[in-house]
Order: sequence, then C-alpha cells, then structure tokens
Amino acid sequence: MTNEEICVWLKAEAEPKFQKFTSGLIPGTDPIIGVRIPKLRTLAKKIAKEDWRGYLEHAACDTYEEIMLQGLVLGYAKGEIDELLEYVRAFIPKIHDWSVNDCFCATFKIAQKHREKVWNFLMPYAKSDQEFEQRVVAVMLMDHFITDEFIDRLISLWPEINPAGYYASMAVAWAVSVCFVKYPDLTL
Repeated sequence: MTNEEICVWLKAEAEPKFQKFTSGLIPGTDPIIGVRIPKLRTLAKKIAKEDWRGYLEHAACDTYEEIMLQGLVLGYAKGEIDELLEYVRAFIPKIHDWSVNDCFCATFKIAQKHREKVWNFLMPYAKSDQEFEQRVVAVMLMDHFITDEFIDRLISLWPEINPAGYYASMAVAWAVSVCFVKYPDLTL
C-alpha cells in the first residue's frame, strides 16, 4: 500500500468520538485521527505480509496512527533479527507517547527468540537521557524478559536506570511490579 492509500484508509476508519477519547489519554501527542488499535493491527499484519521493508522506508509520520502502524508492522514483520533491529533503531526516535511505545514493545515478540541479542541492543538505551528510549527498554524487558534466565539481570538493571521523565519512571515501576508478581522473593 502507498502512503496515499494508507491515508485514505485511515480517514475512512476514523471515529470522531474515539479521536476525542484517545486525545484525552495521550495529551500533546502527534495529531490523532481516531482509528482503533485492532483496526491498525489488521492493516499492520497485511503490510507485514507484503512489502514491509518498502513500507517502513517510505512511511509517513504525520499522525499518531501512522507512527503506531510502523511500530505494529515492525512487530509483525518476518526477517532476520539483525535487520529488524536496524529498523527498530530507526523507529525508536519516532516514539513520543506511551501508547505507541507499549503497543510496539508488546507486538515485537521476536525478541523472545533472540533475547541475548535484543538485550544487548537495548542496553545503550537504558543509559539514555531520553524518556521514551528508557521506556522502550523498561517495557520491552517487562514484556519479553521476565524469565528464569534474565530475572537476576533485570533486578540488577532497574536501579541503574535513572528515569528521564514521568513515562520512563512509570514504566520502570510497572516492570518492577511485574517482576515482583512473578519472582517475589528475588525482587524483594
């Protein structure tokens, strides 16, 4: 699909009431059209099965939904992990809200097959002074790394992250709480 076709599709799927609702949840984010995430997921899966590389190379970034769509396509794309991580590296600077961040991280399930490589990829972002780079780390690790193999590293990492803002701080707290639920003694 071309950017023009995607734009037409987004406008056709937009719901004004949902746009208002979403704008209230994510104040100050990019322009929001009002397309529900399940509809974006359906389109992302379609793009991921087609020319996802071509899409990501030329994707528009004019709206919240267009950026969300890129994150979802990355999550569904099939490819070598090194190639996908290069696309992730290009995508992370586009993240400016918790919703895009969290949906992208949850959808990037290939991380579970390549935990060591993804862990190493994420560690420079853990030391970043950028709020959403830190949130990517916290949410990605929470979603895919709270395992027997990684719990000790996670417990050691959380105090090392110096949250650069509210959304990074809340993500680290959220991740610690999930560690506590799954590994209460180690986390305590």
